Amino acid sequence: MAGANPYAPYQHRPQAPLPEPEWLRPSKARTIEPAGLRVLAAAGASGLVSALALGGGLGVNLLLCALAGAVGAAITALGTGRRVKPWHLAFAAAALLLCLVPAVSGAGGAVTLAVIAAICVASLTLHGGARWVGVAMGSIGLWAHFLPGLAWGIRALKERRFPAKARVGQVVKAVGVSLVLLVVFGMLFAGADSTVAGLLGHLVPSVEAGDVPQRFVYFVGGVLLALGAAHAAAAPRRWDRTRTRAGKERGRLEWAMPLAVMNLLFGVFVVVQLVVLIGGYGSIMRRTGMTPAEYARQGFWQLLWIAVLTLVVVALAKYWAPRSNAGDRLLVKVMLGLLCALTLVVVGTALVRMSLYMDAFGLTRLRVNVAAMEIWLGLVFLMVLVGSVLSSRRWLPRAVVLSAALAVALFGLLRTDGLIAEQNVDRYRTSAAHLDVDYLRGLSVDAVPALDRLPEDLRTCALQPIAADLANEPAPSWYAVSRAEARAREILAARPVIWDRGEACRRVGLVTVIEVR
Repeated sequence: MAGANPYAPYQHRPQAPLPEPEWLRPSKARTIEPAGLRVLAAAGASGLVSALALGGGLGVNLLLCALAGAVGAAITALGTGRRVKPWHLAFAAAALLLCLVPAVSGAGGAVTLAVIAAICVASLTLHGGARWVGVAMGSIGLWAHFLPGLAWGIRALKERRFPAKARVGQVVKAVGVSLVLLVVFGMLFAGADSTVAGLLGHLVPSVEAGDVPQRFVYFVGGVLLALGAAHAAAAPRRWDRTRTRAGKERGRLEWAMPLAVMNLLFGVFVVVQLVVLIGGYGSIMRRTGMTPAEYARQGFWQLLWIAVLTLVVVALAKYWAPRSNAGDRLLVKVMLGLLCALTLVVVGTALVRMSLYMDAFGLTRLRVNVAAMEIWLGLVFLMVLVGSVLSSRRWLPRAVVLSAALAVALFGLLRTDGLIAEQNVDRYRTSAAHLDVDYLRGLSVDAVPALDRLPEDLRTCALQPIAADLANEPAPSWYAVSRAEARAREILAARPVIWDRGEACRRVGLVTVIEVR
C-alpha cells in the first residue's frame, strides 16, 4: 500500500504507564522507547572499558569510562528531541574536568572528592534544573535510574522484533575474530622482540584468571552506569515541578530590624578594619604585643563562621521577606544587598589574616582547604548579591553548583600537596624557617618533586613513607596511574631512598619514628 510505513511491525507499542504525582513525572511524553542499538553498544563499551582498565588504580581510565558512558547518554538525549542548552554543556564539561583529576593528582582526598563531585554534576547535567530544589535533587537523582536503566536495556535485548537484531550477531562475530587475531599475532610479535613485548605488556591490559570475578563486577558497574545515564537522559525527573510553599511574609519592622542591627554591626567591623589598614598592622602589634600570626589566628575562625552563618541568615531572610508591594521588594534588595556587600569585606579580612598566618607558619592541608572555602564563600556572596538581590534571574542555583564543581576540579588539578611541600621547602631554604618534617611525611606523591630538593637527611626522612608505599605496589599501567605518581616513581628510581631504620629522622630531630619498611 502506498505510503505504508515498512517498519510498522517493529514499532514499540508502550503499555499505559502507572499514574505518578505531577512533580515526579519523568518527561512530557511520560513514556520512552526501548534503548536503541547504539545506546546498548555504548553501554557495552563502557562495561568493557571498566572491566579492562579499572582495578589497578585510577588515572586516565576514569575519563575513558566516563566518555564511554556519556556517548550513550548523548545519543539518547538527542534521539528524544531534548534541547541542548548552554548550562548542559557547562555541567558536562565540568564533570569531564573532574574525571581528569585522578590522571593528574595522586592525593586520595582530592581524587575522592573529585569523583563524587563528577557523579553529582553528571546527574545534574542529565536531569537539568533551575530552582534550588531542582538543582539539589537533580544532583543525586542519577542513583534512581540504575535499576530502571538495566531493565530498560534488558527489555530492548529481549524485544523479538528489533529492527537491528540481525546486526548484533555480526558485530559479536567481528569483535571475536578481531580479538583472536590480536592475541595470536600479538603473542608472536612479543616472542620475536623483547622491546615489543614490553610495549604491549605496558599498553594492553592484562587479565589473569584470579581477576575474572573482579573484572566482571567492574563490567556490570560500567554497564549499569551507562544505562542509568542513558535512561536519565531519556526520562529525566523534573524536580523543578516540586511545589514549595513560600515563606510567610513578615512585617517590615519584624523583618527589617534584625537585619538593620546586623548591618550596623558589620559596618562597625568594616570601619575598624579600614582604620587598621590605614594605620598598618604594625601599630596593632605594638599596642597589643601580639605577633602577626597570633593576630591572624585570633580571629580567622570566627570570621569564617560569620561568613557561613550570614549565608544562612540571607537565605532565611529571603524566605520570610515582605514582598507585597514595590516598596517591600526594594527594602529587601537594599537590606540584603548591604549585608552581602559587608560580608564580602569580612571574607576579605579573613583571607588577609590567613595569609599572615600561612606566611608565619607555612601551608598545611587544613589551612589551604579553609582558605579555598573562604574564597568560594566570597564568590557565592558575590553571586547572591548580583543574582538574588540586584536581579531576578534564575541562574543563581546553577551558578553556585557550577562554581563549586570548578573549585573542586581546580583544587585537584593544582595538586595542593605539591604546593604545600613547595612553599614549606622554599621557606626553609630561603629563610631557614622551621620545617615540620613529621607533617611532610604524611603528604601524597604530589609532594615528591618538592621534597626531593631537601638536604639528604631531611629528604630521606620525608620521602621514606612515600617510597615504602610505592615499593610495596607494582607500577600500574599507563592508564591506571596519575601523572604525579609516575613522576614520583621516576624521581625515586633515579635517587633511591636509603632505608636506615629512622636514623636520618633522628639526626634531623624527629624522635618518634614509625618503621615503614
